[in-house]
Parts: sequence; C-alpha cells; structure tokens
Amino acid sequence: MENNSNNKGVSRRGFLSSAVKAGTVGALATGTILSACGESQKSYEELGLPELLDKAPDGKKLKAGLVGCGNRGTGAALNFLAAGNGLEIVALADVFQDQLNDCKAKLGEKGVEVSDDKCFIGFDAYQQLLDSGDVDVVLLATPPHFRPQHFEASVKAKKHVFMEKPIAVDPVGIRKILAVTKKAEAFGLNVICGTQRRHQRDYIASYAQVANGAIGEIRGAKAYWNQAHVWYKERQEGQTDMEYMIRNWNNFSWLSGDHIVEQHVHNIDVINWFAQKSPQFAVGYGSRQRRKTGDQYDNFSIDFTYGNGFSMHSMCRQIDNCANGIGEVIVGTKGMIMLSDINPHRIYDFKGKVLWEYDYPKNSKGESTGKVKLTPYIQEHVDWVTAIRTGSYISDAEACAHSTLTGIMGRTAAYTGKKITWEEMMKSDMRLGPKEYNLGDIDMKFEVPVPGTAV
Repeated sequence: MENNSNNKGVSRRGFLSSAVKAGTVGALATGTILSACGESQKSYEELGLPELLDKAPDGKKLKAGLVGCGNRGTGAALNFLAAGNGLEIVALADVFQDQLNDCKAKLGEKGVEVSDDKCFIGFDAYQQLLDSGDVDVVLLATPPHFRPQHFEASVKAKKHVFMEKPIAVDPVGIRKILAVTKKAEAFGLNVICGTQRRHQRDYIASYAQVANGAIGEIRGAKAYWNQAHVWYKERQEGQTDMEYMIRNWNNFSWLSGDHIVEQHVHNIDVINWFAQKSPQFAVGYGSRQRRKTGDQYDNFSIDFTYGNGFSMHSMCRQIDNCANGIGEVIVGTKGMIMLSDINPHRIYDFKGKVLWEYDYPKNSKGESTGKVKLTPYIQEHVDWVTAIRTGSYISDAEACAHSTLTGIMGRTAAYTGKKITWEEMMKSDMRLGPKEYNLGDIDMKFEVPVPGTAV
C-alpha cells in the first residue's frame, strides 16, 4: 500500500506575491536546474516549496507560548524570536520548575521577560497556558510522547502550531496527529514541524532538481545517522520513576520513540519527501550493546521497501568511538544525488562526473562556505510566521506524521525481528507509556526488546 501524500497540506496561496510586496525575498542561490530532455521545468512555486525569505514580513504582533522549556524548547523560542519583528514569548509551561526557571533566565539574557503569572507548572501546564488567553501561537517541545495530546489541545484552542519532531512515538499517537491535522487545516491554522530540512536551502534546491528529473526515476536510496552516544542522566536519589524517566527522556522509547524515530526521522523524512511516498513494509534488526540507561537500542539497520523496485537502506547508531556520518544518497535511472549537512549537495552521473552542485554563499576570499545563508532552525519559523501574516497556508504535519510512522515501522521490525507493513502500523493499537501522568512511581516494566520473542 503506497502513500503518496507527503506533500499534501502545503499551499502557498498569496505567499510569493505578499513576500515580494514586503521586500523580504532572499537570494535563491540554487544553481541551474538540470534540463530533462524535452520536459518543462517546474518552478519552486509549482513544486509547493517555501520562498526562503531571509526574514518574515512585518505584520500583526504574534505572542507565543512555549510548552516544554528544556534545551530544544528554549532553542525553538529563540529561533522564533529571530524570525522577524513583532514576535514575543509571553508564556511558559513545563512539568519541572527548575527547567522553566532556566528557560526564563536564558530568555531574560536576551531581553525577554515573562511574568510569573504566565508561567505554568505540571502535567496540565500546557492547558493552563492555552486557557490564559494571551497567546496567538504555540511552540510544542516536550518529550515526543506528549505531542499528540498537546497538538490536539492547541488546535482545539485555535492556535497556530510549531511542534518539534518526532510528533508521536506510536501508531495511536500518529492517528491522532493525522485527525487533528485535518481540523487544523479546516480552521486555517498553520502548522510547522521540526523536520527542518524541508526548510533548508540546499535541501530545497536539491529537491527541485530531483523533482524536475535530474536523476531520472528514483530506484534506490540510503539514509544514515551514525554518531556517538548522546546525553543521558543517571537516576538521582529520591527521584520517582516518572521524574527520572522524563528527565532522562531521550533514553526511553515511550518518551522519545527510540533514536530511529527521535533523531533518524530527519533522514527518513528526506527520502519520503524526495520520493513523495511512504514505504510499504520494513525488515531489519538492531541491538543494544553499550547503552547505560533506558530501554533503547544502540543501533538499527532497516530495509524499507517502497514498491516498484525501489527500496531504501536505513542505518543509525549511537555508540562512542565509531565511524560517524549523517546524510542521504538517492539513486535514479540517470544519476545520483548526495545530501548532507556537512558536505556539499551534488548530483553525479554513473561515471562520477559532477553534473550539479548547490551554490553556497562565499566568504570574503570568494571561497564556498559550505553553509546555507540562514540556519534552517530559524528558516522554518520565518516560513511559518510569513504564512500566518500573509494569509497563506502552510502545514507539513501530515508529511511529518508519515515520516514518524516510517521510523516507528522500522523500530517495530527491529524490536520484533518480523516483517512489518505500513497497513499493520496504520491499524495497530500499539500505545507506549502509562495511561495516567503523575510524578510518582509507575507500575510498568520497560524492558529491552528481544527480536524473535516479541509479538
């Protein structure tokens, strides 16, 4: 069962004309689109791609509430503030007082003061923030497990939403995201997720090349994120089960989805985006050898089959002192494209000749910087604010849901050792984590999965 809706929900009605009138269109240094013989080339607008403004146009003041005040949440707040003029952070919500205080202090260093009566603590803090009546938009950056619940409440309150990836950790959460996305679209609420490569200038230019036939029909791909072990926290004396797990959320599957979902979703999303479909099934494996806390795997190796002879090998690893690399390779009938945050984006023919390379900004010596003009962490907020202020509509929630579910499908294949289909995932009643939330102990076991034994 193929899914071809990865670009649905992204509309740019009035986006270009409004941006031009505002005088905020940035340079689109993309290199010439390779000509596919006899075929007309589609523009960025025709491909549904964002305009890549350097700064959102001025307009209505937008007051934001931040739900989840950890490092990523604080970073998202600062990215939002950097996207244009007239943007404010006016409310904060978190489960832990110390995290909220730390975020508030960091915002204060930037001249942003949030009053104490707009700071909310507890598992219902997100709802208190939404009920405060002072926010136009919300930034959702708690551990991913809570994203579907928070997204649903935000849309019910008719707020525009930025939500970090991944946007769920299980199929039940994904189905809620998809249902709420339809409601958001009906309300005209703009929704941007943290899959920021869809807002990264070299990735967008590369997508335009592939969409216009530069490498022919896609036949295969690989996606990889291999790095050292990320942060973890040992349990402190006196911590309850829930407090410890939330503070160490990146190492528990029910909170993060495991790193194939929480981190590798970026690379998976690129393949789904370029292919404009989701895979039909997954087979693969993984293992746990070095991790010190939590219940997750250290590595995954998954084959995703998309149909019509197209498959993608996905690998991700978080182990110290190993060879590292992050990126994607897509192979077509005419050539291949190599994508990365570190190396230049290039298209090669099958003899190794470079056919196209993204034109990165130059330094004072006229040398390529190898970096895009505006960090995608800010660019995604520029695109979001621009859509809100110009009356355009933008949403990548459905696409992010499909990419997140792709990662969940791969995780399930590794955990069980079985072939897992897209249809099974869409119908699955799998739900991770406790049914009720409080900061006490939890009567649940979080054991490391053993392939060949799990159902």
